[in-house]
Amino acid sequence: MIDLLTAPFVEFSFMRRALAGCVALSVSAPPVGLFLTLRRMSLMSEAMSHAILPGAAVGFLVAGLSLPAMTLGGLAAGLAVALLSGLVARSTVLREDASLAAFYLISLAAGVMLISLKGSSIDLLHILFGTVLALDDDALWLLGGIATVTLAGLAVAFRPLVLECVDPLFLRSVSRASAPVHLGFLGLVVLNLVGGFAALGTLLAVGLMLLPAVTARFWAADLGGLIPAAIVAGLAASFAGLLISYYADLPTGPAIVLTAGGLYLASMVLGPRGGLLWRLRPGRHLEA
Repeated sequence: MIDLLTAPFVEFSFMRRALAGCVALSVSAPPVGLFLTLRRMSLMSEAMSHAILPGAAVGFLVAGLSLPAMTLGGLAAGLAVALLSGLVARSTVLREDASLAAFYLISLAAGVMLISLKGSSIDLLHILFGTVLALDDDALWLLGGIATVTLAGLAVAFRPLVLECVDPLFLRSVSRASAPVHLGFLGLVVLNLVGGFAALGTLLAVGLMLLPAVTARFWAADLGGLIPAAIVAGLAASFAGLLISYYADLPTGPAIVLTAGGLYLASMVLGPRGGLLWRLRPGRHLEA
């Protein structure tokens, strides 16, 4: 049994690299996704994951399938869309979610168009769905750096982030940190989406950010338990997804995200914090 779990990683270096990249992504992305869900901004991450596509496409046009060029382009495009959507929301009658949706659709279409001008359908699939089994040293350094910056940033801004989730109006009234913290948090979201893009592609980058985060809500009640639970769910999905894709000969990125989805569905039924089975359990006599 142990051999079945370890043999692919012992025998093949590309499996070890894929596991290392997924571990780095699982440590950094789920905590960010957790704050997104607490702030009711879950769908924003999906829009932002597509917003990085035109920047990555420009990097592809300039340097081909070069990770540094596509990463810098994607980071610039994601930050630009985040700032522009906020600016439009503050300058016009549109709400931020509506302006973000508009920019996301424009970005997605523009990115696909730019890639189609030079690349083949294989290049397009590579960018949209990623190649986690082809991670090289540059990609691992990128994912490790993103994980380090993310954890350090969350540690520094932890208290104002929590307060903004609970009572953003109070934070604005007692501190000037609200706007910088919000912008910094959006920067961390974009960073982790860029990391997810390098491993899982544009369409699946948000999978390891949100699914472990919503899974954790069924296992813990406060942030002290939610963050570790989300990280463990991400690590479990990554490890199991890699094994499933190896033994069943399935695409690796979708296998990882579907495994994370399976953990979410199982937690929705079995989780002790509001799972369906626990809700159906009869309460004790005279229990409040």
